[in-house]
Amino acid sequence: MTEYSHDIVIIGGGLAGLMAAITCAESGSDVAILSKVHPLRSHSVAAQGGINAALGNAGTGDSWEAHAKDTIVGSDYLADQDSVAEMCREGPGIVRELEHMGTVFSRTIEGKIAQRPFGGAGFPRTCYAADRTGHSLLNTLYEQLCSRNVPVYEEFFVTSLVVGGGRCLGCTALDIATGDVAGFSSGAILLATGGFGRIFERSTNALINTGDGVALALRAGARLKDMEFVQFHPTSLFGTNILISEAARGEGGYLLNSRGERFMSRYAPRAMELAPRDVVARAIELELSAGRGFDGGYVHLDIRHLGESRIRERLPGIRQIAIDFAGVDPVDSPIPVQPAQHYSMGGISTDNNGATSVPGLYAAGECACVSVHGANRLGGNSLLETVVFGRRAARAIIASGTPAGSGNPGAVADMAGSEEAHLNRLLDRKDGESVYTIRDELKRTMSENFGIYREQQSMETGLEHILTLGKRYLTAGVRYGGREFNQAIVQALEVGGMLLLAEAVAKGALERRESRGSHARTDFPVRNDAEYLFHTMADISSGKIGISRAPVSMGLVQVAERAY
Repeated sequence: MTEYSHDIVIIGGGLAGLMAAITCAESGSDVAILSKVHPLRSHSVAAQGGINAALGNAGTGDSWEAHAKDTIVGSDYLADQDSVAEMCREGPGIVRELEHMGTVFSRTIEGKIAQRPFGGAGFPRTCYAADRTGHSLLNTLYEQLCSRNVPVYEEFFVTSLVVGGGRCLGCTALDIATGDVAGFSSGAILLATGGFGRIFERSTNALINTGDGVALALRAGARLKDMEFVQFHPTSLFGTNILISEAARGEGGYLLNSRGERFMSRYAPRAMELAPRDVVARAIELELSAGRGFDGGYVHLDIRHLGESRIRERLPGIRQIAIDFAGVDPVDSPIPVQPAQHYSMGGISTDNNGATSVPGLYAAGECACVSVHGANRLGGNSLLETVVFGRRAARAIIASGTPAGSGNPGAVADMAGSEEAHLNRLLDRKDGESVYTIRDELKRTMSENFGIYREQQSMETGLEHILTLGKRYLTAGVRYGGREFNQAIVQALEVGGMLLLAEAVAKGALERRESRGSHARTDFPVRNDAEYLFHTMADISSGKIGISRAPVSMGLVQVAERAY
C-alpha cells in the first residue's frame, strides 16, 4: 500500500473542489485533490447556460433579496431560507471575483457582464459566457489551481472513508493506473463529487456521475437529505440526451408540439417557456402522453426566429451539438428535444459551511444538500452553489484549526487492507453475474418507476426490484482480471454505490405522499404543507436505509401557491 498524508483532502476536481482547494492553498494549508478523472473532465465543464447573480447589469432593479425569493418559490418552499440568503448575498461578489480571475463572460454593449433571463427568475440575472459557461469557469479555476502548486491525484477512485473515534480520519483510493489501493491520512475530507444522475436510463449527466461521494458519506455514517427530489431537464437532445441548455429558451426559443402550438400557454400562461424546469418537463410529458408529440416521443425547440447572427453569438455550442448529433442546423430547423434526468437536488446533508453529521467530513456542490434548491432547482443556481459553498466549506475547515498529521495512518492502513481484500474477492468472481446487467436493470427501474410522474404501486414494485438487484450484486463478478487501468473494477464499485442511492431515492419518494417541485405523484397530485413541509432524511443502519424527517428553515418568504 502507498501511504499519503495531507492536512486536507478534497475528493472531486469540479468547480466546488477547485474553489475549495484554491481557498485552502491561499491560507497556506497542505491540501490535495483526488479525482477519478482529470479535473477538466469533471461534469462542471458541461454546464452551459450561466451562473446567477443579482448584478442588475440589464438595467433592472434586481437585488439579492429578489434572487432569494425567486429561488425559494422555485424550490416549492422546501429550500432552507437562511442557506438561500447566504448564497444569493454572496453571488455578485463571487461572480466579479471569477471575472477578475480570468473568466471571459459575454458582455453588454456598455462592457458589463451580460445577463439573460432564465426560468423562474423575475429579472435577467444569469451571467454567461455564450453557452459554455461551465467550461469557462472550470478552465479559469484550474489555471488558478495550477499556479498554486496544489497536488492533484488524477485517476484515483475513492473506495472508502476512514472513520474512527467519532471523526473522519482519511480515505482509501484505487489508483486506476496501477490497480493498487492507496491510503490518504488527513485531518479533514471535503466531498465535491457531483451528482448521481447515472442511476437513471436517460440522463444529461456525464458517465462519471454515479454518486460515488454520496454513497461514501452514507456508508461512513453521514445523513442524506431530500433524495427523492430529482430534476428532469425539459430539453435534452432526442436520441442522445445531450443537454440543450435553458439558454436557448432564455434567448427566446419556443417549445412547439406536433400541431405547431406553443403549448406552454396551457401550463404556464405568464412565464411560458421560462417557467421553472419541473413545470416545463411535466408539460412536455403531458403533451407526449396526449399524442401531441412527434413519433418517437419528442417536441420541437425552435430558435430559428432568433436569426443566425444571434444564434452564432449566444448559442454556438447548442448549434454545434444539434448539427453533430442530430443532423439539424437550428438556424434552419427546430431541435428535437425530450426531458431527461439532469440534476440531484438531494445529497449529503450539510450546514451552511459544508459540515456533515460526521466530524471532519464536509461536502459541497451537487453531492451536498445545504439545501438551497429544495424540491426544484432554478437554472443558473447550480454553478453559483458550487463556488459559494466550495469556498465556505474550505474556510470552515481552515477555521476549525485542523492540525497537521491529525489523521490516523494506522486506521487508514487497516482500511486499505480491507479494501484490497474486497477487490481481490471481486476479481475472483469471474463466473458471477455481470455487474453491467445489474446496472442496466437498475437504470431502467429508476426511469420507469421513479421518473417525472410517480405512483405508489409502481414505486413499491421498483423498490422491491432495487433490493433484489442489491442481493444479486453481492455475487456479481468482473470478467477481466488485470489490475492496471481496469475500468471494469471501477464500474463494479460504482454500481454498489448506485444501488444504495437508488434505494434512498425510492424510500424517500414513497415516504412523501404529496406532489412538490420535481416530485410529482399521480395518486397525490396536490402539495400538502400541513403534513409534508419537511426535509426527508436518510441514514443507514444494519445495512438498511431508514427515513426520518427534519424541519425546513423558514423566515424570508411566506409559503404560497406557485403560479407562473
